Amino acid sequence: MQKRVLVPTEGSPLSKKALETALTDYPEAEIFVLHVMDPIGSGTSFIDVMRPKFKDGAPPGSVTTEYWREWRDEAEAKADKVFDDARKTAEEHGVSVETVLEFGEPDEVILEYAEEKDVDRVVMGSHCRTGAERFLLGSVAEKVVRRAPVPVMIVR
Repeated sequence: MQKRVLVPTEGSPLSKKALETALTDYPEAEIFVLHVMDPIGSGTSFIDVMRPKFKDGAPPGSVTTEYWREWRDEAEAKADKVFDDARKTAEEHGVSVETVLEFGEPDEVILEYAEEKDVDRVVMGSHCRTGAERFLLGSVAEKVVRRAPVPVMIVR
């Protein structure tokens, strides 16, 4: 019996399907919905992050503090939407979920959280990246499957 289930999500259709699966397959479990703000990967393209927004006197290639504040505000707004959707889905199943917002590399954060919270299973979508982006950056799901301390269910 699964008592604690971690569902990492970035708001994609596959991650929404993973939450549905977790809620259906583990109705008695405590469900943690984890969203990771990642400045390089999911949700923000590498080009967007590296495109400098100059202020007067800023050295070429620099990214301003203002830019990072704007990025964080946008990322937090996206997380709020992801969490609102997750809560609505959980309510439809007659349960509640605990939402968690973290910052960092998604695979590293997922693995650390799974260990820290002593989860019994991770349920996640198979991918959110495609093509060259997946080739260059790798698959978060693949990294989690290889290194997770608990069973991982991949939803496709």
